[in-house]
Amino acid sequence: MMKLLHSVKEYIDRHYETPKGLIGTYIVEKMVRQHKPETEWTIGQLELEEQDKVLELGCGAGYAIQMITGKYGVGEIVGLDLSSTAIRSAAARNQKEINNNKRARLVQANFNNLPFSDDTFTKLYSIQTIYFWSEVDTIISEIYRVLRPGGLVVITFSNGKDNETWESVKEVSGNQVMPLMMNNGFRNVSLVRGPDSRGFHTVSIKGVKV
Repeated sequence: MMKLLHSVKEYIDRHYETPKGLIGTYIVEKMVRQHKPETEWTIGQLELEEQDKVLELGCGAGYAIQMITGKYGVGEIVGLDLSSTAIRSAAARNQKEINNNKRARLVQANFNNLPFSDDTFTKLYSIQTIYFWSEVDTIISEIYRVLRPGGLVVITFSNGKDNETWESVKEVSGNQVMPLMMNNGFRNVSLVRGPDSRGFHTVSIKGVKV
């Protein structure tokens, strides 16, 4: 029985990283509900303006894109995800903005090799994806490359729950992501505490490209 439960947990965890099929569709829609507080908080930190060109790494079911196009007059927002299932859900949720207004665009790709030219975006954000970053140094370099000078990045994640701190996440964020950002040329790199979501501690790493 324990072996079966472990197998089920591994299966679900794989779908959270790269959602697939019917189970994946259920999971990306579930994440919309679960991550609403930190999504709204992250968008607020971006200080969006009309001329902004925005990239979301890990767009999931496209809820953040829907919020941004509904409330802000940004020039363009691009949602990127490795999962074709997530891309389909995001496309369905944002069909009008994609097909009619052309303000939203979806791309299926890996974080390690972003399919965009240098200095493309003014704002970049990612919500609850840091746990799956396999090559942190490469991803930070790619984020820096596609941002314009003066561009803002906001990386939101959870680093604990209730009275527990997740040391492994703290290690990645504090000893890898933040130092690599500073070494790659980001300034004002900081860790900001946000609202708890279902007991999870929400934080963001922010930085500005020099």
